[in-house]
Amino acid sequence: MPSSEKSTASYLHDGQRVRIRQWSQSPYWRLELPTWGLIAIVYAGWFGTVSQWNVLGPWIGTPLLIWFTTWYMSLQHELIHGHPTRWPRVNQLFGLPPLAVWYPYGLYRDSHLRHHRDEHLTDPREDPEGYYFSADQWRGFSPWLRRVIQFRNTLVGRVLMGPALDIYAALRGGAAAMLNGDRRAGAMWLVHAALLTVLLGWMSGTALGVGYFLLAVSYPALGLTKIRSFMEHRAADDPQARSVINEAAWPWRLLFLNLNYHLVHHDLPAVPWYGLRQVYLADRTAYQQRTRGFVVQGYAEWLGAFAFTPAEIEIHPLSLAEKGLIKESGPVHDDLTANVRYQSP
Repeated sequence: MPSSEKSTASYLHDGQRVRIRQWSQSPYWRLELPTWGLIAIVYAGWFGTVSQWNVLGPWIGTPLLIWFTTWYMSLQHELIHGHPTRWPRVNQLFGLPPLAVWYPYGLYRDSHLRHHRDEHLTDPREDPEGYYFSADQWRGFSPWLRRVIQFRNTLVGRVLMGPALDIYAALRGGAAAMLNGDRRAGAMWLVHAALLTVLLGWMSGTALGVGYFLLAVSYPALGLTKIRSFMEHRAADDPQARSVINEAAWPWRLLFLNLNYHLVHHDLPAVPWYGLRQVYLADRTAYQQRTRGFVVQGYAEWLGAFAFTPAEIEIHPLSLAEKGLIKESGPVHDDLTANVRYQSP
C-alpha cells in the first residue's frame, strides 16, 4: 500500500490486517497486473473505437465509447489512490489525457483526496463531493432552486442533470481560481485545455464528430458515473455508517472497478480495485454490521425507489443540530433517510 494511505486504513480486526498483507505480497497484487492490463485495454479500446468509427458506426461505436470513457474515469480514481505504481507523478501520466473531457485530473485528485477524510463525510462545509447543504444555504435558496435540487436527488435527475451542474461548477471554480491568481489551479486548467485541444483536433480528423462525441458519448459517460455515486454516502453519526455497500451485478462491478463496495474502499483506500471484492467477501457480515445496514442489493433497487422520487439529501442534520432544530444525540441518519428503503440481508 502507498505509505500516504497506510495511516488512514481502518481494519476490521488484526486477522484482516494479516490477511491483506499476505495478499499484497502475491505477484498478482504486488505487480499490479490487473491495473496494467486495465490501462492497456482502456487506452486501446478508446483510441481504437474512435479511429475505427467509420467501420463501427454509431450503433456499435457509441455504446462502446461510452463504456471506455466511463471506464477511464474509474481508472483515474484508481490512479489517484496510488496504483499501479508507488510514484504519483508516474500514475498521473496515465490520468492526464482528457479522454473524459470535463475535468483536469489534478482538480479531481485534490478534491477526491479531501473527500476521503471520513470524519467529514457528507458535511457540506468540508466534503467537496457531498450533496447536502447547511441550514443557512437551504434557507437562501429560491423555491425554484429547491425544486431543481430535489429533481437532482432523483436517480433520473442525477443522471440527466447532474453532469451539467458539475461541469458548470467546475468551470466556474476554475475561472474564479485563475481570476484570484491561483497559479496551481490555473496551471491544471491550462494543461488540460492544451491536451484537450490536441485530442479534439485529432478527433476532428476521424469519422467521429467532436460535437457528437461531447453530447452523445462524453456527457452520457459522466451520467453513468452518477449512478454509482447516487447514494454512496448518507449522513450518520458514525463515520463508518456513512458509506454504502452495494452488492451490484458483475457488469457494474467491472465498470466501476468494485467501488460499489464503497465502505471497504473508504476503510482501506489503498487496496487495489481487484482486491475490494475479495476483502469484502472475506468479512461480508462484519462489513454489513459496520455500516449499520446501509446495504443495497444492486443499482436496480435505487432505480425502483428513487427513479422519480427524491432521496432526502437536503439539509445536513449536523447543520440542524447546530441551529438547535434537532437534538445532537442519537443516530442522525434516522431523521434524514426515513424514506430510504435499504435492505439488510
